Amino acid sequence: MWRAMRRRTMFVGMALVAALVLAACGSSGPSRPGSSDGALLWAIEGGVDAVYQDSVDRFNESRSDGPGVELQTFQNDPYKQKLRVAIGADSPPDVFFGWGGGVLESYATAGKVHDLTPALRKDPSWRNKFLANVMETVTFDGKVYGIPVRGMQPVVLYYNKELFRQHGARPPKTWQDLLNLVSTFSSKGVTPISLGGASPWTYLMWEEYLVDRLGGPEVFDAILAGKPNAWSHPAVLQANRMIQQLIDAGAFGEGYASVNYDTGQQAALLYTNKAAMNLMGSWDYSAIVDSQPQFIKSGKLGWTTFPEVPNGSGDPNNVVGNTTNYYSVTKKSANKQVAIDYLKNTVMDEQYVDKLIELGDVPPVKGIDKKLAGAENGDYLQYIYNLAQNAPSFELSWDQALPPEQAEPLLTNLEQLFLKKITPRQFSTAMNGTLK
Repeated sequence: MWRAMRRRTMFVGMALVAALVLAACGSSGPSRPGSSDGALLWAIEGGVDAVYQDSVDRFNESRSDGPGVELQTFQNDPYKQKLRVAIGADSPPDVFFGWGGGVLESYATAGKVHDLTPALRKDPSWRNKFLANVMETVTFDGKVYGIPVRGMQPVVLYYNKELFRQHGARPPKTWQDLLNLVSTFSSKGVTPISLGGASPWTYLMWEEYLVDRLGGPEVFDAILAGKPNAWSHPAVLQANRMIQQLIDAGAFGEGYASVNYDTGQQAALLYTNKAAMNLMGSWDYSAIVDSQPQFIKSGKLGWTTFPEVPNGSGDPNNVVGNTTNYYSVTKKSANKQVAIDYLKNTVMDEQYVDKLIELGDVPPVKGIDKKLAGAENGDYLQYIYNLAQNAPSFELSWDQALPPEQAEPLLTNLEQLFLKKITPRQFSTAMNGTLK
C-alpha cells in the first residue's frame, strides 16, 4: 500500500489574481484561444514526447468526423513563463501540462482551471485507475483539477558506473562519503557532479534534500504554513552552508552556472564520462533512454538514494521530487468536452502506459507490477516504484508546492546562493520576506 504523501493546502487571495493580471501585460497569449477547430494542448519537451504525440494521433484518428487535439511542446523554463502569461491574459490553451501543488491551486483559486470532478464521478473506473495519493497533488477542497500524464518522479542520485570502476569508487551512503567522492573525482580531472545552473530550478534538489535530511518535512511544512521566520530554521541555514561547502570543494566544476538543463547538457555530462554523478528527477532516465540508449543498455548507469546527513532528524527514506505531471483543462476552453474525452479515453490507456514503461517512466496507475517486472529496464522501474511507494514522505518540488509569488523569489535567491553572491543568512532573510 502507498503511504499517504504529505498534503499541503495554500491559501491564495486577491494578491494572486492581481499577480496573474500583471503577468499578462505585454503578451497576446496563444494564437487561437477558444478555437472551434479542436483542443490546443501545451506540454514540455523531453524524453516522452513521442508518447504525447502518439496519444494525440490515436485520439484524432478516432474522431475523423469531429474536432481533435493539437499538441505544442516547449522547453521547460520558457514554457512556465508562457503559461503564466497566457493564463493571466485569459488566453490559455485548452489543456496544459503542470506539476500540481501550489501553482495549480493558485490557478484554480483564481477560477482559471476547470473542475474535473463531475466527469470523474460519471466514470468511477477512470478515477480509480490512478494510485490514490497521486491525485492529492491536484485535489483542492475536494475538487480534482488534473489527470496524470507521466510517471512518478522521485529525485535520485545517478552515477556513472564506468567512472566509479575506473577510480575504485562506491556510491555514497553518507554526506562524508559524498565529500570524499568530490575530492577523488576532482583530483582526477572529472567533474564530480553535473549541474545545469543556467536553469535555476536544478539547484532545488540539493536544498530540498538537505533541509529534509537535517530537519525532516516539518521544516518545509512550516514554510508552507507561512510561519514567521520559517526560512531561518537551523536546518535551512545548515543546508545552505553545506551547499556552499560543496561549491568551495569544486563539486559542480567551474562552469556549472552556464550549463543548460533544457538542452540536455546536464545529463550529457554524465553519459559522456565528463561527470561522475547527477542529482535529478527520474525523468532524466527517460531523457537518457531517448538520447543515449546505449549508455543504459551497456550497464553504465547506476542510481542510489540521497546520502544520509550526520545528526539529521529527517528519515533517510524520505524522497523529494514530483508525484507525477498532470494535464489540466482551462476554464476558458471552448473545447472542454473534446479535452475531457482525450484525457479519459487516450491518456494512460494501455498503449500509453506501455510506451511510458518502454521509455523508463513508471506510470502512476494500478495493476502494472507484472509490466514493470517484465520490462527491459525492469530493475530500474521497480526501484523507482518501490522508492516512491515506501517513502514516509514524498515532498513535492518546492517551486511547485509554493504559490507563484513565493516560488519565483525562491529560485532567484537560490541562484544567488549557489553563485555565492549571498550568504545562507541573507538567503533566509530574503525568503522570510515572502511569507504571509
